[in-house]
Amino acid sequence: MTHQLAKPPHRALPIAWRSLARTLGAALLAAPMSFAGCGHSAPTHYLTLDATGAGAGMPLSTRPMAPVQLSAVHIPAVLDRPEVVTQTGPNRLKIDDTARWGAPLAQMMRSALAQNLEKRLPAGAFVFPDAPAPAGTRTLVVTVLDCETTASATLTLQASWALLSGQPVQTSLTQQATLNAEVTGQDAAAQAAALSRVLGELSDRIAASINGR
Repeated sequence: MTHQLAKPPHRALPIAWRSLARTLGAALLAAPMSFAGCGHSAPTHYLTLDATGAGAGMPLSTRPMAPVQLSAVHIPAVLDRPEVVTQTGPNRLKIDDTARWGAPLAQMMRSALAQNLEKRLPAGAFVFPDAPAPAGTRTLVVTVLDCETTASATLTLQASWALLSGQPVQTSLTQQATLNAEVTGQDAAAQAAALSRVLGELSDRIAASINGR
């Protein structure tokens, strides 16, 4: 007579263990997808602005003049952010999360303008921002009214500048300019290069307006 061994009764996993198993399974399935997503993230590029030489035909005066210090550069709030901003159409902006300025944009613009002006004004006439200023130093304030790069690859900068002097302080000069530069490329680095060139042209205008004053 053949005897068959009885199978042990099937015991269902407790509810808590079944829930844990489902959670672990979902996590294991999601992990490869998460790593795949991270592997395709675009790298972040950091940009700066460069000083430029004086424009062709720019007269470099050697006449003595009272010193001038660039104290501030003000920019629109829409540009005062780490990411590079491009205007893609009327009332529309594109913020590039993969292209960022290496420092606050207003500070970099002030630095580039300061280096440019030091090259364009007579020796000893320009005082760098935050440097100790001799008595009688006049103050230069630059305000960027608008700066936009359009989809047609043109960068337009509209800016004004004021020269302040005396006690009490009075405005001795106020001027404004609108300048354009072609953006020769499709990336944010080309946009930064165009902005550097425009700041060079703005420096030419500022230096010409205060030279010999």
